[in-house]
Amino acid sequence: MGSAYIAIQYKRNDDPLTLYGNVDIRQVDLGFRISGRLAKMIPEEGDEVKTGDLLAILDKAPYEAAFAAAKAQLSQAEANLAKLKHGNRPQEIEEARANVREREASFTNAELIFKRESEQIKIGASSQQAYDNALSLKLESEAQLKSAKETLSLAEEGFRAEDIAAGQAAMETAKAQLESAQINLKDTEIYSPSDGVILTRVREPGSIIAPQSIVYTLSLHKPVWIRAYIAEPNLGHIKPGMEALVTTDTYPDSPLKGQIGFISPQAEFTPKTVETPELRTDLVYRLRILVHDPKGQLRQGMPVTVNINTYE
Repeated sequence: MGSAYIAIQYKRNDDPLTLYGNVDIRQVDLGFRISGRLAKMIPEEGDEVKTGDLLAILDKAPYEAAFAAAKAQLSQAEANLAKLKHGNRPQEIEEARANVREREASFTNAELIFKRESEQIKIGASSQQAYDNALSLKLESEAQLKSAKETLSLAEEGFRAEDIAAGQAAMETAKAQLESAQINLKDTEIYSPSDGVILTRVREPGSIIAPQSIVYTLSLHKPVWIRAYIAEPNLGHIKPGMEALVTTDTYPDSPLKGQIGFISPQAEFTPKTVETPELRTDLVYRLRILVHDPKGQLRQGMPVTVNINTYE
């Protein structure tokens, strides 16, 4: 932003205070927050753009795929959480009950066999091997029945609170991943943040863009400021909100209305661009003047003259 200053005048009597400064237009460097291949660049240098105009697009394919995958993961996590909250289906519980009845029947039969073998071995009508086999069958059936009853109990009680909490956390993680994927997909497009003019077009379609790489520089139409400096003896004559008239060498008879918007509370040395050696060592205060420029006459760095009627 240019800053060339010719002189700083000291106010005498009731003359208007005259300052010299330069146009200080805000600029915005535009870029993507994500990386990718640049698919499209729309405006050229010098083109006027409006707030919300689409300026550039990255290749969307990788981010659309990532968004679809994140959406599927969220659906899976939601289904799993619903299963944990609702517990087992009635069919699954009935299957567990049927398994318990089957194991009860097997255990009852194993008990009868063991009882018969126990009586037979007492009178020597059965072998030790047959007795051992019957005992093993009884113990095995008993263990299977116990396991089936525990499975039925778990099926009827549903899942533990810890399992449900873990499922809830998994769903929240999947939701956050989907939101991140959605943001990345949205970030494949750049829109103009304000009305302005494209100053520079840095990249071209096909370029591989790193995050935060600049692709456009936008000069904003608003606000338009004048940056000027005032000497300490004149500081008491101005205040924020005071009206000012701004003229340029191009349109000396068509002053633009302005208003003092900021006066620096800190003194500084006169900028080196001021040519007079004596003034270079003077302490001055920086101020900004907001200008209404409906016809777009002012350009970045343009020298201007500021007149402030402090008498009225």
